[in-house]
Amino acid sequence: MVEFLVGSGLAAAAGLNAWMPLFVLGLLDRFLPVIQLPSSWSWLSSDAALWITGILLVVEIVADKIPAIDSVNDVLQTVVRPASGGIVFGAGASAEAVRVDDPSLFSGGTWVPIAIGVVIALAIHALKASVRPVANVATAGLAAPVLSAGEDVSAFVLILAAIFVPALAGVLIVGLVFAAIVLLRRRRRRASAERSTAATR
Repeated sequence: MVEFLVGSGLAAAAGLNAWMPLFVLGLLDRFLPVIQLPSSWSWLSSDAALWITGILLVVEIVADKIPAIDSVNDVLQTVVRPASGGIVFGAGASAEAVRVDDPSLFSGGTWVPIAIGVVIALAIHALKASVRPVANVATAGLAAPVLSAGEDVSAFVLILAAIFVPALAGVLIVGLVFAAIVLLRRRRRRASAERSTAATR
């Protein structure tokens, strides 16, 4: 159960920002005794991986805060974020520091945790990609930097929670999904009301 919560938190973070969980997981494995990745995932903490994911993280953080470009970025990330989710679920759930249950499902290179991570990251990405255009239209793009910053903070908190307090990561994922659904429903009701008002004029 702990492994599942760790992997889910990391995969959900990847659905918001593809590169942040990869970069943070690699940094922690490289420099802190908090988590030890299995040999099959140790490449995440290599010099090349850290430089590449670090640079791509900066690019995504900047691009995601520019109206119009953020929507294009979300389209491009439709493949990248789920792939990242699969990687971090597989790596995080099978790491030595969090493996306390029977590890047969989440270790040994099995495809199951990768598939679970892909699905979780894709679901969170779909919610994010649905909310952003609605917010951009409603605020003429002014909400993009604020929403993006909130997503970056949420991704970072999810990563830390997944590693240090896995149960909290599960709660945060549920809260994130609930908030996104509420926001979408409110906007759709408001748009429907505006159309009805315009039709009666």
